[in-house]
Amino acid sequence: MALVNENYLKLPGSYLFSEIARRVNEFKANNPEADIIRLGIGDVTRPLPTAVVKGMQEGVEEMGRSETFRGYGPEQGYQFLIEKIIENDFTPRGVELSADEVFVSDGAKNDTANFQELFGIENIMAVTDPVYPVYVDSNVMAGRTGKFNIEKGQYETIVYLPCTEENGMKPSLPETHVDMIYLCFPNNPTGMTLSKEELKQWVDYARENRSILLFDAAYEAFIREEGVPHSIFEVEGAREVAVEFRSFSKTAGFTGTRCAYTIVPKEVKVYDSKGEAHSLNQLWLRRQTTKFNGVSYPVQAGAVAVFSDEGKKQIKETIDYYMENARIIREGLQDAGYTVFGGVNAPYIWMKTPNNMDSWQFFDKLMGDAHVVGTPGAGFGANGEGYFRLTAFGTRENTLQAIERIKTRM
Repeated sequence: MALVNENYLKLPGSYLFSEIARRVNEFKANNPEADIIRLGIGDVTRPLPTAVVKGMQEGVEEMGRSETFRGYGPEQGYQFLIEKIIENDFTPRGVELSADEVFVSDGAKNDTANFQELFGIENIMAVTDPVYPVYVDSNVMAGRTGKFNIEKGQYETIVYLPCTEENGMKPSLPETHVDMIYLCFPNNPTGMTLSKEELKQWVDYARENRSILLFDAAYEAFIREEGVPHSIFEVEGAREVAVEFRSFSKTAGFTGTRCAYTIVPKEVKVYDSKGEAHSLNQLWLRRQTTKFNGVSYPVQAGAVAVFSDEGKKQIKETIDYYMENARIIREGLQDAGYTVFGGVNAPYIWMKTPNNMDSWQFFDKLMGDAHVVGTPGAGFGANGEGYFRLTAFGTRENTLQAIERIKTRM
């Protein structure tokens, strides 16, 4: 008799975005004439930059010639891409990295889900609330979270760090000891950021408690304001306690192409039951070489084109496009009387539902009345209830039309 991993039975009935898709498909089946505008799932709509397409085409052509064909590549990523990542994303910010501290992968979602494998299940983890669901769900699958408390909408052994209107949607430090801390800034779903001084408090906490900061910086390229850190490693001492996840998905349109990278400094240590230190960098390398065969050469050839002069120009145009959408959504909702967060340094707008409406009820009402799809805040955690997320990744036409519908139909 094959036995199930019973940790999977602790998960909600379906993944948040699968449930959204189910409800949208059901609505469309019952209302085939409805013109649905999707501003829920954070998928991009702008095509790959032409510099990236050219890079991929050249990579494919190389794969078609015997003298330039490549089979298995390095699991950690090709040196040509790693060098450009360091040169463009970190060196200008005063962050020194060596090539063997950068791990190219097929997605930040995958890496944030898989990285927890390196930690014992007895570790106490903390997450902001609301939070990107993958951080929690991957730890549930591993057996690190205890049972789900239906009344609280939370797992019994996770330390939740509320992000509320009262604290400006910014989490406070844990009041008890935790070992693993997931932070995402600019934040998904709230769109908020932390200053360098605020991040320094988290680094100091982690250093004092021998904790690890798992820092998701997938949206750093959308930061517009001066003084907001783009990397946790801009903070003194972070190399001792932090891992950083980044992605080409939203910045360069790689959601369907898949390429990302994770930074694991050599100074970061984890400890065994005897108190002896072990290199997290080496453990992640061991994990990747065992379970991952690397990102395909043509995709990495396209990714490195992001850092060319033409690629940088095209990426900036794409980000400007999405951030103008964010401004349209943010200001349009404010004009309509909604309380709104985010949308300044991130492509997400976090709005308060009207009249304390349940977030899934608001989802159904928005879809039914305005034919606009967003993401219910409850799907991001207990403190997301009463809020709703819209993304700036739609087309300009759909973004303008969606706000007009919300203003006139809701």
